[in-house]
Amino acid sequence: MKRTIMVMVVCAFALGTFGCKQEQKQPQVSYTGAPQAAMPTTMQFDQLQQAAKASPKNAQAWIDLGNAYMDAQRFEEAVDAYGKGLALDPKNVNVLVDQGTCYRGIGKFDKAVEQYRKALKIDPNFPNGHRNLAVVLAYDLHKRDEGLKEFRKYIEVAPNAPDAERVKQAIQELSSGK
Repeated sequence: MKRTIMVMVVCAFALGTFGCKQEQKQPQVSYTGAPQAAMPTTMQFDQLQQAAKASPKNAQAWIDLGNAYMDAQRFEEAVDAYGKGLALDPKNVNVLVDQGTCYRGIGKFDKAVEQYRKALKIDPNFPNGHRNLAVVLAYDLHKRDEGLKEFRKYIEVAPNAPDAERVKQAIQELSSGK
């Protein structure tokens, strides 16, 4: 399951713009170009939890549990599960970015930035790290110039990304001060 395709952007892609009010914490939407993951059932959660507890040194078991929590927008639980997976596989850029996205989902923007930057230190050309970092910097932390830099880097490393035109529009809007 490729979770890094998913970026939790408050109202962003659903409305075709990046600007929304920060007060909105729960209406997280997924990147519209990504296939929506099916909501895990209670039985699937139970199975994933049992698998992770039965094999506590299996990073993938914790990551799978984190992915299920993320799909269900149970971000605090996802952060914990991803943390256990990262303890076993600390250089997994996909999971670092996903955990950052979950931190964003619970309003811990500084922790989200920290996780995105960790991922980018490991892989400086990881597109989703740049895009997600840009969104948090520009729209949650209101650091427009830093966000612009990350959006530009995203376009540099992923010029043909499905959302490239929307990101270019965001760059233009942020550059003009809108």
